[in-house]
Amino acid sequence: MQILGISAFYHDSAAALVRDGEIVAAAQEERFTRKKHDSDFPARAIEYCLAEAGTTPDAIDHVAFYDKPFLKFERLLETYVAFAPRGFRSFSMAIPVWLKEKLFQKSLLTRKLKQFSADFDWDKKLLFTEHHQSHAASAFYPSPFETAAILTMDGVGEWATTSLGFGDGNRLEMAREIHFPHSLGLLYSAFTYYTGFRVNSGEYKVMGLAPYGEPRFRDVILDNLIDLKADGTFRLNLDYFDYCTGLTMTNDRFADLFGAPPRGAETLLTQREMDLAASIQDVTEEVVCRLGRSIAAETGHRNLCLAGGVALNCVANGKLLRDGAFENIWIQPAAMPAVHWAQRLPDTTITRAARAASTVRATRCAARISARNTPSPISRRGSPPPVRGTRHPMRARRSSARRKRLPTGSLSAGSRGAWSSARARSAAGRSSETRARRPCRRR
Repeated sequence: MQILGISAFYHDSAAALVRDGEIVAAAQEERFTRKKHDSDFPARAIEYCLAEAGTTPDAIDHVAFYDKPFLKFERLLETYVAFAPRGFRSFSMAIPVWLKEKLFQKSLLTRKLKQFSADFDWDKKLLFTEHHQSHAASAFYPSPFETAAILTMDGVGEWATTSLGFGDGNRLEMAREIHFPHSLGLLYSAFTYYTGFRVNSGEYKVMGLAPYGEPRFRDVILDNLIDLKADGTFRLNLDYFDYCTGLTMTNDRFADLFGAPPRGAETLLTQREMDLAASIQDVTEEVVCRLGRSIAAETGHRNLCLAGGVALNCVANGKLLRDGAFENIWIQPAAMPAVHWAQRLPDTTITRAARAASTVRATRCAARISARNTPSPISRRGSPPPVRGTRHPMRARRSSARRKRLPTGSLSAGSRGAWSSARARSAAGRSSETRARRPCRRR
């Protein structure tokens, strides 16, 4: 069985090839085109994967795409309807692109794949998986765990922004979700935009800037922007954001709350930006730790897999580990939509034993966390090369003791209306989620 995984048309397009449960090759398109965050169809990455695997396009059994365009289009339409007549300018820019290209992505992908084999019936081989399911699979299957809880956090997939799943052997089940527009990733990206960095690529700069500041805006964020519950679930106050229908992440009310307009790109960084970075970093760490504690308490799992853009926040991950809710944490380090279906990467399992042996360094919230002795593919002299060499198996796992499931309908105190069942995906329910404009309650 040979499966080709593809990500494209958003950012960091990539391809990966899995053969009988082993990841044979994976690469991002930017490694070949030298265009940072290249989002085009990953033709060169696919060519590389086929060559590395020593196979032909006709031998591919399935082609998997990392999300479902129709569900994403549904979210787009429902959001514009919910906020109408606001957002018409954004609507008029987005809809033509969707109607011309994105809505018919299956036809586009089939047409692009025909360049590899014109007579092959790609249409029958093409499958689509939901975005957060792709994230969860990319975290659990390469992990060393037979059973684990899986926490996925990013900006937004189709509807989900935060999701809880369970892995057991070769089975994967998504149980809970927090839906757009309530998103920890988008909250962090709002501060990325506000502090003058590029959204979807500059978030690491905010994290790196945080140790130079003091979290003096922490209470402002918690009192006005996010309604954070004891179990880590949350809702955002949408009055301060413009990402639902506008062309920017934040609006004038957000700027008034923090006393100044967004920092211009490439302008001088001040202590204020450092304090803003420290504040949103502190809030993010609090959300992640609360989610971890509640998941561990309710499920009894001692292993956790993390995936998604927010899971690249290594400082928050370190705090979650030291918090002690989980014995072992495995983090998917390629959390862009880049090779969700499969990826051979260094094993980044971190354990409490590794934590105890590590040396705490003099940063605000950092620790040296030992990783397993897997050679890194990252060259000291430049960009990481395409994945090759020693294969990292995605094991066909033996069925183990059944995991401790989250009781159906069980919700922690204060979380009602935040978690949604992953199976309850009615359009009406999501519309009400989008329309909800609840102000944050003061703690």
